[in-house]
Order: sequence, then C-alpha cells, then structure tokens
Amino acid sequence: MARDGVLLAAIDVAKTFAAQGGADATVALAGVSLEVRAGEFVAIVGPSGSGKSTLLYCLSGLESPTSGRVEISGTDITALSARGVASLRRERVGFVFQSYNLIPSLTVRENVALPARLSRRPLDGATVDATLGRVGLGGFAGAYPGTLSGGQQQRVAIARVLASAPDLVFADEPTGALDTAAGAVVLDLLREAAGDGRAVVMVTHDLEAAARADRVLVIRDGALHRELARPTPREIFEAVERSATGPVA
Repeated sequence: MARDGVLLAAIDVAKTFAAQGGADATVALAGVSLEVRAGEFVAIVGPSGSGKSTLLYCLSGLESPTSGRVEISGTDITALSARGVASLRRERVGFVFQSYNLIPSLTVRENVALPARLSRRPLDGATVDATLGRVGLGGFAGAYPGTLSGGQQQRVAIARVLASAPDLVFADEPTGALDTAAGAVVLDLLREAAGDGRAVVMVTHDLEAAARADRVLVIRDGALHRELARPTPREIFEAVERSATGPVA
C-alpha cells in the first residue's frame, strides 16, 4: 500500500551506461530522490541530455537503475524480477507517449480495451465507450488509428489509460507532435487523469505544457536542480537557463 498518499518514490536513483568503444561510462542519473502523491500532476524538464527521459524510464520500470530504488504504490520495483515489474506495470501504470503506440490493425475500441485484456481484467464495452465519450471520441469507436488526426490518436492513447484506471500515468512528450489546440486538449485530459487518487508524471520540453503541472522538477546533469510549485512558463525558462551554470539545489 502507498504510504501517506505517496504513489511514487525515488530514493537516490542513479543510472550509468557502460562505455562504448573505449569511451568513458555515461552517468545519466546521479542520485535523484523525489516523491509524487495522489492527485498530483508533475512535470520534469531540463536541457537536452539532462537525464529527464532516463529518469522517467527508471521511475516507470522501463529501465532498471544502476543503484537506488523506486517504489510504486509502496512496492519496491527494483527488488522485483523482470516478470514482476512487467506485471506491476500492467496493473498499476499507464503510459502516454509522443508516438501514441496504437495498434493500427485494431479499432479505437479495441486499442482502448487492449491493456486491460492483457492484464486479464477485461473491460465491458460500456466502460470503453463511456471512456471514449470522456475524451470526445464517442463516435470513433469503430474507426482505425490511421484514419484519425494526431490529436485524436493521442486522445485514444489517453482513453486507454483512463479506462484501465492505473495508479500512475507516465507521459513522455505527449504534446510533442501536436499543434497548440490539440496539445491543450491532451493536457486537460492528463490533468483529469491526475484525479480520483491517481497521479501523472510528464517529461516535456514544452514550457507552456509544463506550466500546467502542479510541480515542475528541473533536471540538470542527471540531478534534481530545482523544484517549482505552479510556476509560469517564464519562471520555468529561467530555472532551466540557470541550471546550465548554477549550483545544484
């Protein structure tokens, strides 16, 4: 069980990638600690190469940290087998990526129902259709992803998450391929996904998108540089710029 509403905890998480061709090993994360509580929408930002995507992958169980630990809903995923991590991801974690990751040969309804079916907790058609209605795609259940716009495909991906009701939603550049209007709709839906006892953790380079979060974590050189509460885009920009030369907080 999660303690005190903490759905995600990272304790001194480090990640080093082995050297290639005689080069030095790459330190992607240098001891990051953080907590995310139920109801929170948290954004992670930082310069290119700062380690923000690696951090997201370690937090979500897609990558194993070199050292430290990650807890999801009170379970230390770094102590689990690969099969155990995969099972926990299916049951408690949802993913939204820039590339949508929809199955082109499945209908919208089938794509939304797929994660629950794989975790052997199939959803009834009424639940799937109601979720599609929540994201404004009630009339598209029988359509195929290739017939939809990018914004519509991303809403299908979010419907897939909402229907499965995971504890945590991880989003990696979810608005990166969308125009401003479609991106705003997606951010509203992610904001909604952070309700009902769940939480959302999003990596983004879009400062306007990051400013929609409750908290913004600024990563520099694999370490947590600053934490901002409900900042403006300008405040985020200044924090990222200062992270290039300033001391780590």
